[in-house]
Amino acid sequence: MNYISIIISITALTISALTFWLTKLQKGVLKMTRPTIIFFGPDGGEGRHNKVFIRTLLYSTSERGKYIQNMFIRLQRGEMVQNFNVWVYDNNGLVRGSGLFVNKSGIACNHHFLLPRDGSNYDFLAGDYILQVYVETVDESSRKIFERKLALSKSQHDEMLAKISGIYFDWAPNTQNYFSHVDESPKKDKEISDLIKILTDSKE
Repeated sequence: MNYISIIISITALTISALTFWLTKLQKGVLKMTRPTIIFFGPDGGEGRHNKVFIRTLLYSTSERGKYIQNMFIRLQRGEMVQNFNVWVYDNNGLVRGSGLFVNKSGIACNHHFLLPRDGSNYDFLAGDYILQVYVETVDESSRKIFERKLALSKSQHDEMLAKISGIYFDWAPNTQNYFSHVDESPKKDKEISDLIKILTDSKE
């Protein structure tokens, strides 16, 4: 009878120790859900520089959570690769991305990725794209957390130029695929453009 009590106690202690390690000590991994919306197109501000916009949920696999220092998007078409490394997100208003804490419950918000205002721009030409999302935490170097292939047709490219607009890729869960359509860019783009301009001007 004593042996049974000892075995039960050891088992309970082991489970408690394992639970404590999983919830309090384990560092975990930062992940993101599949974006419900992906947008390629102009930011709507002065100069109308092109950007990439996504709507997603970031979350940590541990209770300790993760501190994000930076995020960026790498977009590849054929042999051409472009990094969109100016990160802005919605957090009770638009803020430049820096120091975002993400726990197990996660944070769902809009993420805007732009190019530095050095006069360069990026043209969304017709073709097949590979979109990759990278994240950098305080204890890890940049790591890819999402990748998706997307296609932009010649007719969609022509329509984007004619309307001075962008292309949306909307996720359809019933078909497990993205459906694309040309439309105006997301709201608050003028605010985003002004924010990036202020941040850029302050460094000069």
